Amino acid sequence: MLNIFFSKVGESMFRNRELVRFTSISSLISLAAAMVAVFFSFQIAIIILLMSIVLICAFLLFTFIRYREIEKLTNYLRKIMSGEFQLDVRDNKEGELSILKNEIYKMTIMLSKQTDDLKEEKMKLTDAISDISHQLKTPLTSMVVMTDLLSNENLPKDKRKEFTKKIQLQLERIDWLVSSLLKLSKIDAKTAVFKRETIYVKKLMEKAIEPLLIPLEIKNQTLDIRGQDDVVFTGDFHWTMEAVINILKNCIEHTPEHGIISISFAKNALYTEIVVEDNGKGIAKEDLPYIFKRFYKGKNAGEDSVGIGLAMAYSIITSQNGDIEVRSEEGQGTTFFIKFYNRII
Repeated sequence: MLNIFFSKVGESMFRNRELVRFTSISSLISLAAAMVAVFFSFQIAIIILLMSIVLICAFLLFTFIRYREIEKLTNYLRKIMSGEFQLDVRDNKEGELSILKNEIYKMTIMLSKQTDDLKEEKMKLTDAISDISHQLKTPLTSMVVMTDLLSNENLPKDKRKEFTKKIQLQLERIDWLVSSLLKLSKIDAKTAVFKRETIYVKKLMEKAIEPLLIPLEIKNQTLDIRGQDDVVFTGDFHWTMEAVINILKNCIEHTPEHGIISISFAKNALYTEIVVEDNGKGIAKEDLPYIFKRFYKGKNAGEDSVGIGLAMAYSIITSQNGDIEVRSEEGQGTTFFIKFYNRII
């Protein structure tokens, strides 16, 4: 018994002022009761004194057991702080300590998940930086070479204009690329705020087409829009417009001159569907599973394609309780099916 109380846990117990005070008061009360009992019977006084000692020792023993459990929990928490999240402290017994153990275990699981999420975010950040570096390297190298050529005083005027124009185009490409990557990073990090507002699909299509009218006109392509004026869904107007623009740009780029791009939309009890279809060169069967992957370029992709537009469209749509599917055959065109669900299913 003495070995127990002089152990590390026992020392910790008796550093507790409240426990020492309680034990001292209990001992004084027991001693006083025994002294009073002496006036009636010496045997009763001895019994009271012995019972008091037994009760105080029992109390101290149970307190020691609780302190030992608390010491175990303390060691468990120290291990958690050092990154050991695989420990299991759950206890199916009744009592406050068991409840505390189970709550600590829940906290351990939560911290473990948060740590994994942080590691994943670091990996995404590393990949994003790597992607940005890779994508910026080519235009920057080209610009350095052309800038060096422009420094030549004997460079013909027409060549100077040509190189200046190319540098301007490369700067516009870099600006678009950085802007797109920042938007994707915000979506990946879940810091992009998507509003919940009623969107009229016809108005959305009209706004999305505006910046694409010149490319459509240059290629003499026909745009056909079909759908009721009252078709709506809930989402963020500007983010969704960004996604639709990227899909339409993909269709325009892969559809030849005098081609047709069709947009139709309708709503049912489950979802609002937008269908974007072209009669372009289509997507190779082996490329179909990967076209929404970031920086993926299929065999029919253009030379200037970066492989980020459809990836951004996919991230924006799926972040708003939506879904996007593509069907295509080489030489037969491509169809994108965009669905925004009315409720989570």
